[in-house]
Amino acid sequence: MTGHSSAVREFFKPKYLTVSETWQDMSSNRKISMLGAIVLILLSLAGCGGGGAASSSTSTPAPLPGGQPSPTSNPHPNGVWTTLPQTMPINPIHAALLHTDKILIVSGSGNCPPDLAGCPQGPQYPQGAALLDLSSNITTAMPANWDMFCNGMSIMQDGRVLINGGTKSYGALAVVGTQGDTPFTGFANTSIFDPSTESFIDITPTSHGRWYPTVTELNDGRMMTTSGLNDTDGANNNTSEIWDGQHWSAEIQGTPHIADFPGFQFPLYPRMHLLPTGHVFYSAPSSATLDFDPSSQTWTLVAWTSYPGPNDPNGERTYGTSVLLPLTPQNNYSPKVMIMGGDNPATDTTELIDLSPAGAQISAACPTYAPCWVPGPKMAQARVEMEATILPNGKVLVDAGSAKDEDATTASLKAEIYDPATSSFSPAGSNTFPRLYHNVQLLLPDGTVALTGGNPDQGVFENHIEIYQPSYLFNSDGSAAVRPRIAAGAPASITYSQSFSVPTPDAADIASVVLMKAGSVTHSFDMDQRYVGLSLTAGQTSGSLTVTGPPDSNIAPPGYYMLFLVNKAGTPSLATWVQVSGAAAAVAKVEMHPERVPTPRYVVQRRHVTESALPLRKEMHMH
Repeated sequence: MTGHSSAVREFFKPKYLTVSETWQDMSSNRKISMLGAIVLILLSLAGCGGGGAASSSTSTPAPLPGGQPSPTSNPHPNGVWTTLPQTMPINPIHAALLHTDKILIVSGSGNCPPDLAGCPQGPQYPQGAALLDLSSNITTAMPANWDMFCNGMSIMQDGRVLINGGTKSYGALAVVGTQGDTPFTGFANTSIFDPSTESFIDITPTSHGRWYPTVTELNDGRMMTTSGLNDTDGANNNTSEIWDGQHWSAEIQGTPHIADFPGFQFPLYPRMHLLPTGHVFYSAPSSATLDFDPSSQTWTLVAWTSYPGPNDPNGERTYGTSVLLPLTPQNNYSPKVMIMGGDNPATDTTELIDLSPAGAQISAACPTYAPCWVPGPKMAQARVEMEATILPNGKVLVDAGSAKDEDATTASLKAEIYDPATSSFSPAGSNTFPRLYHNVQLLLPDGTVALTGGNPDQGVFENHIEIYQPSYLFNSDGSAAVRPRIAAGAPASITYSQSFSVPTPDAADIASVVLMKAGSVTHSFDMDQRYVGLSLTAGQTSGSLTVTGPPDSNIAPPGYYMLFLVNKAGTPSLATWVQVSGAAAAVAKVEMHPERVPTPRYVVQRRHVTESALPLRKEMHMH
């Protein structure tokens, strides 16, 4: 990949205010006037130091993405947070890392409704999207033909981006179910963004509208969209549809036939993961978690979460997050999913479920039925609207959110690292700016993490960009760690189960080779991120590594991945992009036993079902 220069940066001022400009205005929700159109900001950065204002965790300037951290006399065992000098020009509702080393940012109307002064009237939305070029740090605005605000977005196997749904009409704020409460409605519109032409192409829409859908890549490269509010009355679209590259399938009903719970409906932005069985696991935010078999196109109950329990029967992990933990040769590519945070007031709790064959056995942890959710360690702070990003060393950066939803005075600024090996959290410094509704976070190809956004009121957003440099980029004395290197000649494509060579002068010091699927994140959930460890063969030479590709497409669905070398100290190389392809794996036959899973009494006795469309409008803070 190319390095990141200190060239002149050009940024476009949005036509609505940012949180950093008008925090008081945000609180009063007053009408916001139109700002100027285009502002050029000339930034000159010395060397690779960046010059950004650092957070309270360090006073040492950190670089822009792609540069090495500046040496310092202070150690950084918790990593370093830095605020960049440039700002985000549009509200980053959804962000996806592309294999062209650019970030696609999709905003649409950007939570800036047409009846609010200064908001875009669209279509077209001249700043409905943008591309941030990591090699030059230039952000370029792009128009969108329709309102892509609150869409589902996932990267396809050929590197293009599928975008489904968006805002057909804005709702009105009121207590749900009372006069004046008007739901949002969703577009059925679908578009593909092509990184080679850097343009959107509209394709066949889905059968009905989807506002807040999740898009999930299946093991054969097909794309499944699930949930969202429809295009007529704003009710829940409790179906899935599958895009095969040419057509959408018929609608697949979300009916798991749960005993004592016939009214199940998917919440908005359901948290979905492709498993090594080829099945899809729905993990959150509702209490019922499900398995989808794409062969039979059926949903089946897997387990009930521990949270919220009988003390708060109407609570859910709304705007918490879910992560499929690393799949590695060492753990036999056994899937474990972790859910954390969410609800309002937020919880600091986490839960884990083992979806491997071993996890399906009755045990001390799951004495009644298996698999089951078991408590994980508590986070340092309660978090709603949080983020969780897998790092190349297999650990997870957890941060952002607040104890009370959209309340900056309760912002959860303490970042932390979850280690799956020990199932424990450790400190990761503190970011500076409250990251509430609509913040986004992505792993970058240099092993740093970018955090931006936060949109707690219509028409305003937090425009500062923060970069986290994990502790693996520093030596114990605080100086810059030496990265392992990938030399010229690394493969651009690999095939399932086939060996390939990675040229590196650091072969003897490499501990792991990792594929990281590029992220696509919105509303506290990354629809694409995935960690797949690869096997190294014995007898490595001083100039190259012999590596075996991922076992099959259930473990690594086809597409572009960042390939990292990680040395024995845990420091990753700069990534190189590789496209993974091959024949689709068979979908495993999985025997589920929902009849063994007792429905918790508090669920049966609920006065209302928080998965239903009407309460969801309140739960999901749709404004």
